[in-house]
Amino acid sequence: MKPVRVSLKVCRTVLHLLRGGWIIWRHFPALPAAQRERHVHVWAGQMLQIFGIRLVRQGQDLAPGPVLLVANHISWLDILVMHASGYCRFISKADVKRWPLIGMLADGAGTLFIERESRRDAHRVVHHMVERLQAGDVLAVFPEGTTGDGHTLKPFHANLIQAAISAQVPVQPVALRFVDARSGEISMAPRFIGDDTLLASVLRTLGAEGLHAEVILGEPQHHAGRDRRTWAADLHASVMALRQQG
Repeated sequence: MKPVRVSLKVCRTVLHLLRGGWIIWRHFPALPAAQRERHVHVWAGQMLQIFGIRLVRQGQDLAPGPVLLVANHISWLDILVMHASGYCRFISKADVKRWPLIGMLADGAGTLFIERESRRDAHRVVHHMVERLQAGDVLAVFPEGTTGDGHTLKPFHANLIQAAISAQVPVQPVALRFVDARSGEISMAPRFIGDDTLLASVLRTLGAEGLHAEVILGEPQHHAGRDRRTWAADLHASVMALRQQG
């Protein structure tokens, strides 16, 4: 029966993706920002339900904007999980914008895109981040720069942390974990590293049962005179501590 259940989930996932694209194309241009954000938040939660994933939030409340969220990165699923926890705008690699349908969904959700190989583009994005933070937005970044294995945490790149310093806004550390509810162990089903393909990761996730997505939120913190590299290292330690206490 498992292949049948997975097939049904695949069908529901595709339909939900198409529904999201339709809402963005047909309705978003006429909607105020607050309603667009609400649509993204609800849509992401519904997608987790389709996948059979239970969202578990722990720790502090999600800080209201302006704030920069800094999280560890495990999977393509991280963005859905954080949107389901509360609306935020992500900083993502420019390649995503060119993906069929997914790029449209990401753009509609307010994603800011960056050409990671371009120093000039990084400066442009930081400047745009500062503008959005000063306007009161909640932005989210994955400062590892790539996905990890869910057990270890790569060093944090400091470039995008500069936006919080320049805008004089707090940063809230966020730890993400995917857990097998039956064993209590870290689940590797959503992993997206090494030779993993997106399709293989999606199918593994759809086939997993009793999967919990844990979001552990820490206390927002100000830079308090720290430069971006020192603050990035301190935020790395904060996310590590949250992962261990979750």
